[in-house]
Order: sequence, then structure tokens, then C-alpha cells
Amino acid sequence: MRKKPRSGPDTGVVSAACAGDRQALDHLLTQCLPLVYNIVGRALNGHADVDDVVQETLLRMVRGLPKLRDPAAFRSWLVAITIRQVRDREQARAADRDRRAHLEDAEAITDPALDFAGLTILRLGLTEQRREVVEATRWLDPDDQELLSLWWLEETGELERAELAGALGLSDRHASVRVQRMKKQMEVSRVVVRALVAAPRCAELDETASTWDGTPSALWRKRFARHIRGCGVCEGLDEGLLPMDRLLSGLPLVAVPARFDVSQLLDAVPTAVPSGHGGTRRRHGRRSGRIGGKQVVGGSAAVAVAVVAALVAPRLTGGSSSTTAAASPAPVASVTPSPTRSASPSKSPTPKAKPSPSPSKHIAAAPAHIASGAKKGVGVWTFGGVSQALAASGANWYYTWSTQHSGITTPSSGSFVPMIWGAKSVTDSSLAQARQYGPYLLGFNEPDMAQQSNMTVEQALQLWPKLMAAGKILGSPAVAYGGDTAGGWLDRFMSGAEAKGYRVDFITLHWYGGDFRTPQAVEQLKSYLAAVYARYHKPIWLTEYALIDFSQGTRFPSAQQQADFVTASTKALDGLSYVRRYAWFGLGADASKPSSGLFTDGTTTTAAGRAFQSAD
Repeated sequence: MRKKPRSGPDTGVVSAACAGDRQALDHLLTQCLPLVYNIVGRALNGHADVDDVVQETLLRMVRGLPKLRDPAAFRSWLVAITIRQVRDREQARAADRDRRAHLEDAEAITDPALDFAGLTILRLGLTEQRREVVEATRWLDPDDQELLSLWWLEETGELERAELAGALGLSDRHASVRVQRMKKQMEVSRVVVRALVAAPRCAELDETASTWDGTPSALWRKRFARHIRGCGVCEGLDEGLLPMDRLLSGLPLVAVPARFDVSQLLDAVPTAVPSGHGGTRRRHGRRSGRIGGKQVVGGSAAVAVAVVAALVAPRLTGGSSSTTAAASPAPVASVTPSPTRSASPSKSPTPKAKPSPSPSKHIAAAPAHIASGAKKGVGVWTFGGVSQALAASGANWYYTWSTQHSGITTPSSGSFVPMIWGAKSVTDSSLAQARQYGPYLLGFNEPDMAQQSNMTVEQALQLWPKLMAAGKILGSPAVAYGGDTAGGWLDRFMSGAEAKGYRVDFITLHWYGGDFRTPQAVEQLKSYLAAVYARYHKPIWLTEYALIDFSQGTRFPSAQQQADFVTASTKALDGLSYVRRYAWFGLGADASKPSSGLFTDGTTTTAAGRAFQSAD
């Protein structure tokens, strides 16, 4: 049952804000932020530009308040501004794509860590039909995705039909026709989703999909739907479909990101705001923070309000790269793994001067400042004090090269990501364990290395549907090197997955640098990642990286060189929008040997460990 529509902000508050009352304006911004964030988040499919569009919408609202004649019409006026900003952003992005071809101007991508649909699935443990609805949104026309955003707000009582219609510039009757058409397209899209994941899949549908690039679109929705309507094998797939409003009723709320501190909005960006005397005055503030390389408003103060989790699946895109990689631990490691690897191809020049390995200097961890960035993670194996070290590291996420983390306690501020390590790990029990942890699943570990999972491309492709069936946001196999190489292991896997219509949501990579000079190492890492991104156009998770030279045995940099690289590389990775997460190799370190590890026990850090703690 539809909830009773919420009333708009008190007209007295709106009037006071229009007259220049700063307290009333702050209150008004706090009230309207969830609505704006929800509309933009859904309409843009959780795209990385959501923050910017929300910010610009609120700024336009502030600038326009002095001209608002009817305070009672505030919500309708605000929704119309929001939709206009969404459309302006789409038009500007389309024009930019036509005008530019450089990598820096490529379309930004959705962050799996901030994926609204992923959050919905994670928090609800969605039924299969709810999952189908989330996936089906990817097949809608852009206009219908925009309308879906507004319609669901209407269903949950956030908007009235008149506000929905006004935002689209339509009459109530025309808006009703549009809504019915959108809902019909959603039902068609749900059937298409069912047909594509059917096991076994219709042979004629496979033939129809032979030239499909794997990207959902309105054109391919129509082609697949045409086949399904006339196919005896596919008929009946629409049986038992529940209405969307029934499926999605009662969805939990998620908080607006804490980075949106409305009390700082007016100081964050130059804009004209109402003065206390009814006029306007100029603010010459500056933006106060960066999220994913983009300027956004806000600081640390959280806005204690909630919005319905967005129900659109992201258009995941990302990239490619190559260089030396290091050995990964076995699926369950009880001791510190010792990186050993035959010389692998590397694009990092070996420095002429080769300092001999020197043990890292170990000092007690100082908890004065432990930063925890959204991307920052670490590979973890068991050792004395591992749980205490993990909590003190500031890592936002971790993995163990396995589907479980026996003996390791997940910090309250962190999360565990499971991995299917190799062919022998593709079991019902392992996949069941993986389903217990969050929305993500990592694919095979270094299948291109004989010492690691050692799999052929054909073997990996044969097993991949079982990983897809886990229903997770799925990362590619993590190759040791050559991720950007045409005809390399990863390239052949991705080509095979595309040909078979298999889903790969993001690219997983390893990288180890043999050049210990910090600026050069960072540039080599960035170059590799950029090359991988350019090849595959999918988000990237860098799940192992450090400075270790495998070209002639195993050689480590000095403790200070490793620490300097931690500081510089984490800053660089945080600035790359297509790099969604990264994990340092690794948490544990042997106090008697050189390594890239961060902690020798639960409280004692290496120089690299302290640098990692401080990395934002």
C-alpha cells in the first residue's frame, strides 16, 4: 500500500530562508538533501557524478530562493530543478564524449563500493525476483530510468503525482501514461533478464546474442523480447512475476553520505546567498574535499537523515594495465607467505644501483591518526595479533584469498571480501560461504602462474557460470602480470566471457614494482592501470601491490623506500576514479626479514605500516 505523501517543508521555514535567515536555510538544506540525493542517485544509476549533481542542485536552489514567490510550492520547484540538473549533466557528458577522445575524459564509472543496488541487495538479502528488478533497470531507456527514480519516490510517499508531473513538464494524465509505459518496459526487461540467465539457455537466444557486447540497452531489450515472444522454449518466462510495487515495498533506508555536511555547503563553493537583510552577498569560499578525484562539499559532520536505497544497477565500466606481479598466498595461509616467483615480464626498469635487502625498522604503532579511506584494503593471513593489527591498520576492507576468514575478527569499520582461489575452490560449500559476505566476490588468483591457481583460460571460462550464479558483484581473475597485453591471459578470458555473454563486473589486478624510486614507481603503476582501463573499460580493483623486484630472485627496497611508496601510491590511487579499491600486500611482516608487510604483531608496525595507517 502506498504511504501517505509527505508534506513539504514548513512554509515558515521556506519563507525565512528566502529572507536570508541562515539557520532556516541550513535547516531547509538538511530537509531536502535526502530527496535530492535519492532522485539524482537513481536517475544516474549511482554514477560517480552523483555527488557533483547533488551539490550543483542544492547551490541552484540556494541561488533561486530569493525569487521563489510561493513557499508552498517549494518541493515541486526543487524537484524540477533536480531533474533539470540531471538532464543538463547528461547533455554535457554526451557533448564532451563527442568532443574529446583522451582517457582523462572517458566516462566516469560507478563505484561498486557505493553501488545503491548493491547496498539494497546486501541489506535485504533480496529475493530472486527483487534481484531481477534491480538488474532489469539497466535495460531501460535513459528517460525511463529518470522516470523510475521519480515513480518510486511517489510509491514510497516522498512525492505526489503533481510533483512528478511538474518535474517532467507534463500534465498529470500524460505523466500517468508515461509511468504505465515505463512499468511495461520494466516487465519486459525482467523477462529478458530471466531468459539470459536461464540454465540451460535457449540455443536460438544464444544465436541472437552472438553479436551482443554484453551491455544492457533498450535496443537489445527489444531484440531479445522479440525473440522471447515467438519462442517455444522461452515462452512462460513471465509466469509468476510479482508487481514491482509489491516486490519493493518496505525497502530499508540508507543514510545520505556523511560527506554532505549542509552546514558547510554555503562556505564550500562560491555562490550568492541571501543576506540577513533580504539582499544578496557573495561568498568566496572554496570546496573543502575530494571524493574519487571530484570536488564535493562537506566535512566530517554526518547528516542524520535517510533515503530509500536506489534501485538501479550501475553501468560498470573500467580499465587495463601490466607489469611485474608478486606471489599470492594459498587459499588459506597460516603463516606469512614468502613471495617467490620466476622472473616475470616487467615494464619497470631495473635501477642501476641495487641496494642490498635491509630489514625493516619496526616501531610501536601510534594510534594518534589512523585514516580509513573507502578504497583502502589489505591482504591478510593469520599471525599472532592479526585481528588487533587489522583493526589498527585503518583498512576499510580485507580479503584472505579464501571464502572465509578463520581466526580473524573483522573490525566494526571494515568488511571482508571472499575469493574463489582456483578450480578446486569452485565447490558448493565454498560458494555458499561466499554468499554470506557482502555484495562482492573476487575471481581466481593468478591463474597465469604455475605456482598459483594455474588455470587455462578455457578452464576458467568453463567454471565462471558457477561464480556468476553466486549473485555477487563479480571481479575478474586476478592475473599476475600482462593485464593490458593483447592476446594475454586476461585478454583472452575477457574476450571469451564477452562471446559467451558472461558477466564480469570489474577487473582485478596485481602489480609489483621493481623500480624503487618513488616517482617512477608511482608513474609505472598508474600507466599500467590506465592501459588496463583503456582496454576493458571496467572498474579496477588492485588486490595485490607493493615494491618487490622479482627480475633476479626476490629483492626488497629499504624500509623508507617502501613507506614512501605507500604514501605516494595511495594518494595516486585515491585520485583515479576508475580504481575502486586497492589492497596492500600484505598485513603481516617477519621482524627478522625484509618484506612489504605492515605489522610484525598486533601492535608493532613497520615503516610501511605507519605510512599505511596515515593514508587517507
